[in-house]
Parts: sequence; C-alpha cells; structure tokens
Amino acid sequence: MPPEFMQKLHIGKMIESELRSQKRTVTWLSRQLHCDCRNVYDIFSRTSLDTSLLMRVSVILHYNFFKALSDVYYDTFEDS
Repeated sequence: MPPEFMQKLHIGKMIESELRSQKRTVTWLSRQLHCDCRNVYDIFSRTSLDTSLLMRVSVILHYNFFKALSDVYYDTFEDS
C-alpha cells in the first residue's frame, strides 16, 4: 500500500483527532476505557487496533471508526 495511504490510515491518530475535536481529555477516555492514561497514549501511537478495542472506542466516542477507515480506503483506491 502506498505510504500516503498508511499515513491517512493511522487509527491512533484518527482516535486522538476525534477525541480532541470533541474537546475531551485523555483522562476522560482512560476512565471510559477503565485503563491508565498511558494506555490511551499507547492507542494514539498505534497504526492498528484489535477490533474489540476499536469497537469500544467507537461506542465511547459515538464515532464509527470502521466507516472512517473504509472511507479512507475507498477514497484512496477508487480511481485505481
């Protein structure tokens, strides 16, 4: 896959961006996930996540990250 696609597909950055756009804090998300703040920062650094964790984050933030990832994929490759 092209590098620009992988950069757009960085799920951790997408989660961090959505969290910030909702004006929520890392502490808030860590409480919702029942984990330490360090784990949330670890999530932000990841390029991929287990689907069950991604589902939990999607529900907590009321944002469909699965659709967002799909949209990035199809936007990148629809002309191919």
